Amino acid sequence: MSNDKNAEFLKATMMGPNAMRVAEELASRLNINENMRILDLGCGCGLSTLLLAKKYGSSVFAADLWISPTENYERFRSIGIDDKTVPISVDATQGLPFANGYFDLLFTVDAYHYFGDTAEMLPSLIPFVKKGGCIAVAIPGLKYEFGKNVPDVMKPFWSAEVARTIRSLTWWKDLWSAAEGIEIVDIREMDCCKQAWDEWLTSPNPYAIQDKKMMEAENGQYFNLIQLIAKVI
Repeated sequence: MSNDKNAEFLKATMMGPNAMRVAEELASRLNINENMRILDLGCGCGLSTLLLAKKYGSSVFAADLWISPTENYERFRSIGIDDKTVPISVDATQGLPFANGYFDLLFTVDAYHYFGDTAEMLPSLIPFVKKGGCIAVAIPGLKYEFGKNVPDVMKPFWSAEVARTIRSLTWWKDLWSAAEGIEIVDIREMDCCKQAWDEWLTSPNPYAIQDKKMMEAENGQYFNLIQLIAKVI
């Protein structure tokens, strides 16, 4: 972000707390190399894909529901990673078009909370990862469950969608612990939370502009970023 050109690119392509920053911290907890085939699920505009392909040299399938493969392909080509990336459109809730055991790593940043909040989702994804491979997730979360006691300052922002998707570390741990075929390696609050959120709020994205009021009201009291890593066994 210290480079003006990079900062403008990041601001234009962020879709939530700075995915490059979050992906970098998540990736630092994994053993990623150029021989790996990675599914970047819910890649958005491809910031996490860029990190995985450029820094680690991995082959990355950049899968998203909201951003078209053509748009991502053109972006990947412009930054010189089109030879390492396969942009694809998928809806994770409808099943994935890949062979079982195809990926060394399933990596997802700022996205899993939108589709992974059911008991069925994680078990449906596990078969696509090789035994010994990992599923690594980083998502916005809460320091504790609000339940029916939503803090007054947060009530204006607490829609049914937010209440469904933004959950606590304990909630996610309980959900993942119920899945068979994995061993949980690491669940923790991420260090980059404030920085990633602050950088997101500099984006011209309309959702970032909306989030400014919410983050001013939250004032560091309730939100975190949650990292979940599980090994397929």
